[in-house]
Formats: sequence, C-alpha cells, structure tokens
Amino acid sequence: MAEGFRAAWPMDLGAPKSSLEAKQPRPADIGLDVPDPSRYYSPEFMALEWKHVWPRVWLLAGVTPDIKEPGDFTVFTHGHEEFIVVRQNDGTIKAFYNVCPHRGNRVCLVEQGSVGSFSCPFHAWKFGCDGQLLSITEEATFDPKLIRHRPGLTEVRCDVVGGLIFINMDGKAPPLREWIGLPEGYIENYEIEKMNVVRHVRSEWLANWKTGVDAFYETYHLPHIHPQTQGVMEDYSQIDLYPNGFSRMIVPIGVKSHRVSDRAKIDPYQQFMLAEAGIDPATFEGSAEDVRVAIQKAKRARGKRFGLDYYDNLTDGQLTDSWATGFFPNVQIGMHPEGVFIMRFQPHPTDPERFYYDNMTMFRYVDDPGYTVPGWMGLPKDIDVTGEVRPEIEHIPANVKPDLGEVLDQDVELVAAVQRGVKSRGFRGPLWSEQEDRLRHFHRELDRLIGRGRNETAPADQR
Repeated sequence: MAEGFRAAWPMDLGAPKSSLEAKQPRPADIGLDVPDPSRYYSPEFMALEWKHVWPRVWLLAGVTPDIKEPGDFTVFTHGHEEFIVVRQNDGTIKAFYNVCPHRGNRVCLVEQGSVGSFSCPFHAWKFGCDGQLLSITEEATFDPKLIRHRPGLTEVRCDVVGGLIFINMDGKAPPLREWIGLPEGYIENYEIEKMNVVRHVRSEWLANWKTGVDAFYETYHLPHIHPQTQGVMEDYSQIDLYPNGFSRMIVPIGVKSHRVSDRAKIDPYQQFMLAEAGIDPATFEGSAEDVRVAIQKAKRARGKRFGLDYYDNLTDGQLTDSWATGFFPNVQIGMHPEGVFIMRFQPHPTDPERFYYDNMTMFRYVDDPGYTVPGWMGLPKDIDVTGEVRPEIEHIPANVKPDLGEVLDQDVELVAAVQRGVKSRGFRGPLWSEQEDRLRHFHRELDRLIGRGRNETAPADQR
C-alpha cells in the first residue's frame, strides 16, 4: 500500500507474486452455499464434529516457550478431552491423554509445571515423562496377566512447526507440514519460539465455537461494531484462501478507513501508534496518510538497533499490519513482529451453545520500555513482559467481560447476540459476501470433513 492509497474492493496490497504478502486468486468454485443454521446450535451437529472433525485434524495444543526444559509440561483441554504436552530429555516433545490407564482419573490436575515423573493422585501409579509406566502401587495384588502389557499413558501424535505445538488424536492426519496450508516460511519468519506468553485468558462465551470463528474471520463488521477503529485501521482487508481450510486477512493498520473523509488530520489512535514506534507525535510533520509508512521505517530502524535480524525476513507491511491467520479449524493468530495474539475457539464439552475463547498474548522481550506489542491486543499495563515467569491462566466465567481491551470486549456482546439470532425461525442461513470469503472457505472445509458438503446445503437462489 503506497502513501495516499485509498482502499478499493477487492482489496489487493499489490505485493509481487514471490512475496508472502501476495494476493491469492479467489477460487472460481467458491460457491453460493447457504448452510443450515442448525450447525450453530444442534447437538446432532456437535456430535458429528466430535466424530468426523476433532479427531482427524491437527489441533494447536501449546507453544514451545511454555515447555523449555525437560520435564516442563502444559495441559491442553479440548472439549471433554485433556492432553499432557511434555518436553523430553532429548529436547523433543511428546503428548499423552491426561488419563490414568488404571481407573481413568486425570493424572495431572494442574495446568502447567515441571516434574521428573507423573503420579496419579488416585492410587499413585507413576509414569515417566515419556509416558512409560514406572510403578504400580502394591503391584502384587494384581493378576500379572491383567497388567503384563505394562499400561503407560496413551500417547497421541504430536509435532511442532515454528514454535507451535500440534496434536492429532486419530493418528491418520497427513504430516503436519502438509496439513498446514500456508507457504513455507510463513510461520517461521516471526520466530514465535523466541517469544514468551505474557498473558493467557480463557473466557467462556455464550455461543457456538463457530459463531466465534465467524466473527473474527472478517473485517466487514468493523465500522459498525468497532467504529473507533476507523481512524487507525482500514476495514477492507486483503483476503487470501489457502489449502485445507487455512486462510488469512491482511488488515492495514496505521491508516484511516476509506470511509473517513478527512485524510490529512492525524487521529489520536495514529498518534498512539507513532509513539509506540518511537516517533514523537508532537513533532511529526507528515499527514495521516504518511503515518503507516513512517511507522514501518521507524520499526525497521529500531529492529537494526536492537539486533532483531528476523525483521529482515518480514515485509514492510508486516511491521504495521495484522496478518490475521486462520489455522483450520479453530485457531486464529494475529501475527506481528513484536508479538502474536493466539485465539483458540474451544468447543464446550457438552453444550453446543457455549465455547471457550482461549487466547495467549506472546511477546518477544526487548530491554527497552518503548518496545511492546501493538496496543490493540489489550495488554494491561501492569503485566510482566520479561517472560521470566509464565503467568497462570485467567479463567473468566460467562457473563463477565474478560477485560481483553475495548475492541475484544465489544465482540463478547456481539457474538452472544448473533448466537441468539441464529436460532430464530426467521433466519434461514448466512448470506456471505466476498468480504466474508474466509467464512465460506472455513465452513466448506468443515462440511468436507463431516462428509456432508453440498448434499445438505442449497444454492442461495433455491432458499
């Protein structure tokens, strides 16, 4: 995007085809399907997801900075399942169902920590960090034939890419790097493995997990739900669809929305962004249309000053814009060089109209008070960003605002209202625009896995 650029649809930032920023062509067969809205509230559809989707996909289970040393572990909860993800003595990572083979008790009752071995709190059976059975309490009281297979923790397939840890339950998914439909280097260039989690919030929302995904997969709603963003964010975004349900939208930040008539006056939010980049807004001589490029140049220079060599692998746009990247099926990551904002839309164990919005703010610490994650991430001022201590997870019940910042707190109310509406007899299914292509791409891949596809949807002109 050049200085003075006024956005137009379809949004194209004009990057060369060789760039990771390049606009991807819109698929000719994207269709006009209107899914039955029952997918957002039906227990039957929830059961289909548990049968055909969740076991078959790679699920984001954690990040490598959370388990740096042998014996470090984190517990990943997904619906009714729990997994222990643990660093091994040789530096590799393994994952196991968090369930004792004796009576089904949860082996690990805390969310993170470091151990030499695991001991079931029910009867004290012990297991190594490699999942192997170490000892059975009063083993002589068991018939040897019953335990001759030496029952250890049940291992689950696990792999890592770019500091992100994934698990697959049924063991039949393609290799992780084949599953991830993003170009080579897309994730790795951010060096997430060198960041640390500085805040982790798990809040319960009164909606289906897909209602949550849908809300965060488009910027079509920005001027209406978040009008305060118009002074610092373009609400058209470049939409790119990738294989296997993956997608992204590049949201230009530091510019005014094309809807704003005054293109010259610098908005207060732009002043804040200038200050974040180390530019004094009071002495800045440019107009609002110069802000984004000025921030990019300032960040590029700051990266050199701090020895952040990985900035060399990022485009100028990546220094300001949000590459909101969808990892099918239930993750979106707002990717920035200073830090990333990971959102997981976790299904409720039993209720299709509740989900957990599980988000981690990760930051690459630089010993300079002016270096921080973008303000939109809503990081409280009193948060320790050094990464020396991994914060505990903040659990927020339903009907309580999670204090994720002004914009995200507005989304809590929006998503609940949408969930109430999709059950109305007057709603026949979503009518997605081109600005909502990511939603159509996501739901078509979901239907493909479930095996329904077009058989249970109808073209828009037949509904």
